[in-house]
Amino acid sequence: MTTDRTAEPPAEPVIRPAPHRWLWYAFGGRLPARHRSWVLFDTTTDTWWARHVARSLVQMAVPIVAVMTLIPAGWGLRAACAGGGVFLAMIYSLAYMNETVEHRVVKAGYPAGTAQAVRDRGSSARQRAESERKRAAAARRAARYRDRAGR
Repeated sequence: MTTDRTAEPPAEPVIRPAPHRWLWYAFGGRLPARHRSWVLFDTTTDTWWARHVARSLVQMAVPIVAVMTLIPAGWGLRAACAGGGVFLAMIYSLAYMNETVEHRVVKAGYPAGTAQAVRDRGSSARQRAESERKRAAAARRAARYRDRAGR
């Protein structure tokens, strides 16, 4: 169980997919409708970007294994090819992260832009809470200063 939060909990129950279904999802497959709210959670939680990176690394595992086992060269060259592939793939994966995540949400049946809107609402709520916390801390400091100064 995670402690990640979204701006507002989905109305439907969040049902985590089984490992084989998660692998299918990681490779770009569509999950059954009962996992629809989990897809929204997965793409809007505080760690959505780390989840995207994990899915990307799972996608890269197959070609990396193929490179490491099938190229008729020394281990150094194989590792260099695999590392270069991971580097380039991560550049593209990170560059198109928002679009890829939105596509996953659309495949789950939500309108385009839903994931970004939910993340924005969550960010605004966190910023408001942080501002209130800082304002309260400043008021406490000011009160301590006034008490010490005898005013």
